[in-house]
Amino acid sequence: MNDKNEELEGLRREIRSITTDIILRVQKRMELSKQIGKIKAQMNMNVMDEKVEQDVRNSILESSKEVGMDPDFCGRLLNILLIESVRVQKNQQQFKDVAHRQTHMNIFTMAKQIEASGKNIIHMEIGEPDYPAPQNVKRVLSESYDLRHYHYTETTGIKELRQAIANKVGNHVAADQVMITVGARFAVFSAIVSLLKAGDELISIEPAWPAYKECVNFIGSKNKVIETTLEENWRPNITQFEEIISANTKMIVLNYPNNPTGKILDDNTLNKIIQFAKDHDLYILSDEVYSDYAFNGFKSILEYNYDKGIMISSFSKGYAMTGFRVGYAIAKDDIIAQMAKIQATALTSVAEPMQYSALAALEESTAENVKRIKKRLDIVSDKLRKMSISFTVPDGAMYVYPKLKSGVDDITIVDRLLNLGVAVAPGSAFGDSYKQYIRISACQPENNLEKGLNLLNTTI
Repeated sequence: MNDKNEELEGLRREIRSITTDIILRVQKRMELSKQIGKIKAQMNMNVMDEKVEQDVRNSILESSKEVGMDPDFCGRLLNILLIESVRVQKNQQQFKDVAHRQTHMNIFTMAKQIEASGKNIIHMEIGEPDYPAPQNVKRVLSESYDLRHYHYTETTGIKELRQAIANKVGNHVAADQVMITVGARFAVFSAIVSLLKAGDELISIEPAWPAYKECVNFIGSKNKVIETTLEENWRPNITQFEEIISANTKMIVLNYPNNPTGKILDDNTLNKIIQFAKDHDLYILSDEVYSDYAFNGFKSILEYNYDKGIMISSFSKGYAMTGFRVGYAIAKDDIIAQMAKIQATALTSVAEPMQYSALAALEESTAENVKRIKKRLDIVSDKLRKMSISFTVPDGAMYVYPKLKSGVDDITIVDRLLNLGVAVAPGSAFGDSYKQYIRISACQPENNLEKGLNLLNTTI
């Protein structure tokens, strides 16, 4: 027994020594990353370089095979190092590019501070409808106290609401495949956190709502980006997926109708992406929050009955209930069970009065809200055409994503407009490559949109 104890202690000493050596080598790697970051800053180069990362990945994959290590583990370990290298290199650039710090919510906060000083602001930066929630929501909310609807519920939500949502979406969805979440944002968060781990990869298509990247960064996973362009009508090419996938890729995020462009994928492109996910056994997280505002043909992930598909939606947009914070996720039972663990740990459940309010909202039609937003988007589009600004007419959602004229960046325009009493979102909030864009929300009365666009015309 003493011999075994000595052998065990000797092995532990060796592990401690090797671990110390690993830490010292990682430190050396970080110092080299700092030097690379300084050179990139001097040369005005992008921190991210997918080709270089892929070369490193291929080398590590070959090495892992040679020594008999699990390539999936090696890939995740490499991604953790790459994520840290990017952080270090961005620090070396000292955030000279303020776009990295500006989001639509930052602008909203700044606009509110300006309003507090007594100045009027036209809010064209956030997707918050100015029209009220359905009238029966008011009745149900006011009755919640008398009906004692103010207790804990199941983590996945009250059965009545889950069943009503299942009935609404069809596609043979059962109530047990529905989870009520604190807004669509937490549905996105719980899906990513429960299904990915540090070093795993998620593919997102930009421009895109920044929350996907934020969730990935939160857990130490890696966000791999497919960039689309105005010139290509914001359509991703399936070959782009083939080029960036690796053994560590676990999920694709779809965001259609798209925030910020309003793009809806054509059936052919969507079919190819779904097939790609099936071929590589990937989750698909489909954020369909704006599906109520789909003016052209829209197809939900639910129509594919894909076992690894997760549909996310919300009552915030279609029913104008942003502050109620009621969203939902629809997926197979085992996925919902994993997501529910995250919500149970963080929040217990969505507030019961809010759930009954959402149930009441489902009795109402969103048709008038859709007509209102469509008319406003047409007004914005017509005005931008007269200003000779390039953009794609939105297929849905609440936004127009115009390209600014050459030589003007988004933050400059955003700052100028704030000084004039208009808030818009910087295009770079939706992807680092979109500094020549802004996002205009059509959630304001028509006269306010006209005023805001007239002021925009004076700044470009």
